[in-house]
Amino acid sequence: MITATYTIPGMRVRDHVEQVPLDWSGPEATITVFARELVDPARDGEDLPCLLYLQGGPGGKGPRPVGMSGWLGRALETYRVVLLDQRGTGRSSRIDGRVMSALGAREGADYLARFRADSIVADAEHLRTTVFGGRRWSTLGQSYGGFLTLTYLSNAPEGLSACYVAGGLPSLDPDAAEVYRRTYPRVAAKNAEFYRRYPHHAETTARLADRLAEGDVLLPDGDTLTVRRLQSLGIDFGMKPGYERMHWLLDEARPDDGGGLPETFLHQVLARSSYADNPLFAALQESIYGHGAGATAWAAQRERACHPAFAEDARPLLFTGEMIYPWMFEEIRALRPFRGAVELLAERDDWPPLYDLDRLAANDVPVAAAVYFDDMYVDSGLQLDTASRVGNAQAWVTNEYEHDGIGEERVFARLTQLVRDLGGGLTDG
Repeated sequence: MITATYTIPGMRVRDHVEQVPLDWSGPEATITVFARELVDPARDGEDLPCLLYLQGGPGGKGPRPVGMSGWLGRALETYRVVLLDQRGTGRSSRIDGRVMSALGAREGADYLARFRADSIVADAEHLRTTVFGGRRWSTLGQSYGGFLTLTYLSNAPEGLSACYVAGGLPSLDPDAAEVYRRTYPRVAAKNAEFYRRYPHHAETTARLADRLAEGDVLLPDGDTLTVRRLQSLGIDFGMKPGYERMHWLLDEARPDDGGGLPETFLHQVLARSSYADNPLFAALQESIYGHGAGATAWAAQRERACHPAFAEDARPLLFTGEMIYPWMFEEIRALRPFRGAVELLAERDDWPPLYDLDRLAANDVPVAAAVYFDDMYVDSGLQLDTASRVGNAQAWVTNEYEHDGIGEERVFARLTQLVRDLGGGLTDG
């Protein structure tokens, strides 16, 4: 159902709202799924193919565009672009602390388990067949959007014309422990580069960590700012301007004569570490690797014990990356209502499979993937192994970009050119 039609600069917009089953295997209860359709106003009356954008995450809502920069402007030259709010995010039956507080731990865990890749793909297929005419469409998957792409190719390849992936080919043998074994050394290397660029911040962070260890520094929402929460800000090191953002944050982290920290610093730390806008990112982070038998069992926490350089009292203080730890669901206000449910998810050892290896090996849908060689979040070695095991897949390996390379127009242009050079996408004919 179209709920609104309007124009923002360079884009005609239609808002679509649909009801879908909470559990696609048992459609008694329903949730809302929201998608935003964009088209060049001058081409609104044309029969254009659709491009579905699959946002990173987990727990990522679709972009809220304010202009036509980056990949979007290029895409609107030839496509209708569909921006999906993945279930549980944005306007798609958003899950937050209030929702989780109304559920018990077991009910909450069962509820969250219905918000993984297989359900998101089923939602997308419903939109394609009921709202967008049923023809094949192309997808552009950023980060976790690439994980969704491989699930889409496993479950419903008949809906796809071509798939573009930026920094997000998942391992076809999901194993959270292996992911973090590879992740910590990369994060340590990013820390080394940060301190090489800003050597004076070794002293800044040591002084700051010593102050936080005293235990009485409060953030504006009342949470205690701990050393490990400060360390978690290193998740930004995987983005192109991440070092600079950290530098300017630390530049103002100077205790006053009474030992207090500036309010501007505390407000920025809160904004970057509260998860208030995307709690599902934390709640489902390790569950995206749940596949078949075996529990994820707080893999990032277990692997951290093998890397004493990341200890809270080590110097220089090392920042962590895209790791979610059990303590976050105790110390971070927006995540506390999720605690019981995520503990049960971490113990779960009977996940449905995410990928169909035989179907992927026989795949004929063109796939073009940008593999960022120095990617802090998604290991390039695992990505290349996946590319070698998926039929009709091409990998473009580059160290020119960090994980947010999709923001550069050239990345999407390069991916579409790779598919065009080999004959273009599939059609329904």
